Amino acid sequence: MTTTANGDENGLARLRDELDGIDARLLDAVRDRIECCVRIAHHKREHAVPMMQPHRIDAVHRRAAAYGAENGVSADFLSRLYDLMIEETCRVETLVIEEGRHGEEPASKATR
Repeated sequence: MTTTANGDENGLARLRDELDGIDARLLDAVRDRIECCVRIAHHKREHAVPMMQPHRIDAVHRRAAAYGAENGVSADFLSRLYDLMIEETCRVETLVIEEGRHGEEPASKATR
């Protein structure tokens, strides 16, 4: 069976469309994760829980490493990915907690 250049391009376009859909779901999941962390920050602020929870960070990294081992995804990649996400969510949580301590109502979008 011979494929034409046009057939190859159509196949590539379909695969790229599939990838775009996966990227959209990934970005939605990242947004959802940050929004959940905002709710966690409100809870921490209301109950005087420290923002940093090292045991929780360790648990998240262990879970990601186990996922990587079970699914053939690099543990190093997942560790770096979670380091970035945790850094951002810590930044957002700190904003929410600090705004509440100063008697201000947190901005509607602390993720900005």
